[in-house]
Amino acid sequence: MKKWFLVFIYAFGLNLIWENTHHFLYVHYKGEPITELMLFRAAFVDAVIILALIFALQLFAISRRYPSLLILGGVIVSVGIEYWALGIERWEYTYMMPLVPFLVVGLTPTIQLGLIGYFVYRITFRKNNRPT
Repeated sequence: MKKWFLVFIYAFGLNLIWENTHHFLYVHYKGEPITELMLFRAAFVDAVIILALIFALQLFAISRRYPSLLILGGVIVSVGIEYWALGIERWEYTYMMPLVPFLVVGLTPTIQLGLIGYFVYRITFRKNNRPT
């Protein structure tokens, strides 16, 4: 149980940092200015998604052999979220947002869940190689 709590805490903290460092790449959120509360809520939801991704991979024992699948899973979920959010105009990018060619979604949100998820997994589930 402690490991899952750590997964959530690490994922939340890293996502909060990520959200605060790239929010200037967005014009708005639901037509309103982006506030710290919105960034906090986005980091919380992202942490829950990462927790679910890591749990799913652990459940099927896939992550032990192929932890890089977290990156792929995170990117797939991110692209889906971006298509949905842009389609309903939940948010809009500024001209500074780098776009992923062919997908036409923002680069920073596309890599966010995969990268942070992989990093959190590696930190939380690393083997203790110290002699006892």
